[in-house]
Amino acid sequence: MKIAINYPDARVGSDGHVADHDAGSTLVRRLLRIFPGSALIGDVPRSCVGFAVRPLELVDPSETVVINMAALESTSIWRTLARSGREPKIMNFVWKNASNLNHPVERAGIALSCALFPTFANSERTAGEVQEMIDRWTIPAIAEKAEVSWVNLGIRLDHVLPRRDPDVPVVLYPAIYLSERKQPQVFLDVVERLARRTPLRVEARLHESHLASEAAMRLSLRSWAWVGPLTATREDYWAALARTTAFLATATDESYGLEYIEALVAGAVGVLPDRPWARAILPAGYPFLYGTTAEAEAMLLRAVTEPDVCRREADAAAGGSFAQWLRARHSDDRFDAAIVEQVERWFGA
Repeated sequence: MKIAINYPDARVGSDGHVADHDAGSTLVRRLLRIFPGSALIGDVPRSCVGFAVRPLELVDPSETVVINMAALESTSIWRTLARSGREPKIMNFVWKNASNLNHPVERAGIALSCALFPTFANSERTAGEVQEMIDRWTIPAIAEKAEVSWVNLGIRLDHVLPRRDPDVPVVLYPAIYLSERKQPQVFLDVVERLARRTPLRVEARLHESHLASEAAMRLSLRSWAWVGPLTATREDYWAALARTTAFLATATDESYGLEYIEALVAGAVGVLPDRPWARAILPAGYPFLYGTTAEAEAMLLRAVTEPDVCRREADAAAGGSFAQWLRARHSDDRFDAAIVEQVERWFGA
């Protein structure tokens, strides 16, 4: 069985590799690695490094499973492929917060798509959101046939580098976007107060679409802040995490929290909001979950002034080693095996 991946925002560089470092592009690269020889759906046919770009009209539905990362498009993909007279094989890969869709048409569209086509989610929380929308926005005859599976997305543990603690503590803005859901103003307010109390350096590596935003400009004006583009290579990214002292998460919700887990595994002390999405990725009793911005500031102060003590407290919450606790639950090996198994179960070998 062949695999074709649909991600409308994917961009292939002149070198034949999937470009950009946003979450979607990173997931496309992961799927291409998991399913060697896959195709990426695009407008113009092209041979690339390890994969091909192929227009949807040239996909053979009799031998190809389409893994669709844009669930709203599944019904239109089905119509295009069904013109051949053969039954299309389509599965949704939901990797974003489905609850962030506010328009009834979008919510109903996602619900119907995920009820009609097998759906694989990047976390238990995302799978729960999908199931709730199916139950609410579709009729029972359709909802009862829905197939929704999930596994934690996980990270590449072999990319983690040895720690190199900096002379001046580094606080990371742990996202590449400055969208409202990420609450960048809350982050700025807290670190600005903290910078008056202790030396620190704030680093924010942003997607190019957000570099020129008002929030990015405000942050970059601070003498203790550096705002720049995403790191050019995977090695640069993990090297930067290896010298990151702490991060402050301020998002109201996350489908999984990939960036936070990567920073935690790299040894950064994570200060996170006391919200369900954060508790879902951490051990019970994790000591750095805040309810107010005053609590966030106090925790972040400890994280940058006594990081080793904070790491030991995280170890205690994990029952021994926080790093090993994370590795056992957030390895991408589990995700890789699970999505291959689901494709085989839903569509055959």
